[in-house]
Amino acid sequence: MSQVITRFAPSPTGFLHIGGARTALFNWLHARKHGGRMMLRIEDTDRERSTKEAIDAIIDGLKWLGLDWDGEVVYQSTRASRHAEIAEELLALGRAYRCYATAQELEEMREKAKAEKRPWRYDGRWRDRDLSEAPAGAPYVVRIKAPREGETIVDDAVQGRVVFQNKDLDDFILLRSDGAPTYMLAVVVDDHDMGVTQIIRGDDHLTNAARQTHIYEAMGWTLPAFAHIPLIHGQDGAKLSKRHGALGVDAYRAMGYLPAALRNYLVRLGWSHGDKEFFTTQEMIESFDLAQVHRSPARFDFAKLENMNGHYLRDSDDDELFGLFIATLPYLEGGEAIAHGLDDKKRAQLRAALPGLKARAKTLNELLDGAGFLLAHRPLSLDAKAAQLLSTEARARLATLVEKLAALPNWTAAATEAVVRDLATALGVKLGDLAQPLRAAVTGRATSPGIFDVLEILGRDESLARISDQAVAG
Repeated sequence: MSQVITRFAPSPTGFLHIGGARTALFNWLHARKHGGRMMLRIEDTDRERSTKEAIDAIIDGLKWLGLDWDGEVVYQSTRASRHAEIAEELLALGRAYRCYATAQELEEMREKAKAEKRPWRYDGRWRDRDLSEAPAGAPYVVRIKAPREGETIVDDAVQGRVVFQNKDLDDFILLRSDGAPTYMLAVVVDDHDMGVTQIIRGDDHLTNAARQTHIYEAMGWTLPAFAHIPLIHGQDGAKLSKRHGALGVDAYRAMGYLPAALRNYLVRLGWSHGDKEFFTTQEMIESFDLAQVHRSPARFDFAKLENMNGHYLRDSDDDELFGLFIATLPYLEGGEAIAHGLDDKKRAQLRAALPGLKARAKTLNELLDGAGFLLAHRPLSLDAKAAQLLSTEARARLATLVEKLAALPNWTAAATEAVVRDLATALGVKLGDLAQPLRAAVTGRATSPGIFDVLEILGRDESLARISDQAVAG
């Protein structure tokens, strides 16, 4: 059995969108499961819309998601001469022909089809004409001479056996009048030359599979296996748009999602393995099966993605999560300035606070927001709830508390907790009546990681200074 070779072949006309990311993931998983290779081909033949920025964004997005490819990146635009060579071979074999139909003639065909309320197809007027009838020096395109009778069958791993009537397919263009290859020709030639054995792509390409089959058969090439996966829809069942989450992968990084969580969420969009929800990368590779991909469109649900991300945050190894957090800081809102201002002391404090911070966060943005008390400068600004906690009576208690805390020989979470508990008992108040105003004074908020852990992380001097800022003599 030959080695399994898949490919991810995006067009660089924008960022790596979420549907493309899932297609790349499915190709990657299938190749890795079978000990094969996944190739990366950039389909940059649309010269006007293809940009270097989009190419860089696609490559960066794949790397961030942890989807590595095998071999060098193939750029379709560099292979135009090879595509033209195959078009010439098809002409020589009598499986393609030169078409001299003018723009006006094509428009008349469209208008006639519209008037007759039928789909427009080129009528094949140059299919069997003698080239001696061609106008001298007139521009022409090269078209496939597709079969007109019978049927073309696509055996698809996801869609099943799909039958196309050849009378409904047309003699599509292989080479444009300027000699540039069309997508339909370039894809087939590149897939063949790259040794691709399995094509996994969106089901909007299903009809293309029938047309491309005609090129494979005309050239006598072995057909790859096909798997056309369902598109992704929004929660309302409509085609995915930006309001649903049809954003570039870079946007999900900026929103604070972890690559492992996004991978896990994407693999479950249109594929299932029993009731299992969470997969390690190795479990994904071992479990993934194209036969388990659903035919119906998957629905993108931000709430599910966020919950899954929160699960990954809480379960992450603290050192690994901290490294990822620091690496992602420049991409988070307001994070670039914070990253530039992080000294060794602040980094150490952030690392120490991470266990408490990640327990309360679902995204890295929420984690960064929760770390605000570490990064804030005195005097702290108080949010509305924190300000409510700092009544005159509460501030008076803090004045007493700061004196007792200042006398501590060892500044630890356990030691500060003991002092606060003892004072609450002495004052005849509940622990929360003292601890909540303390939290407000130290963090500027009504919620934070455990307040005694916060005191230890901030250290004696900073903690006492912040409490003193809010305390008044009783």
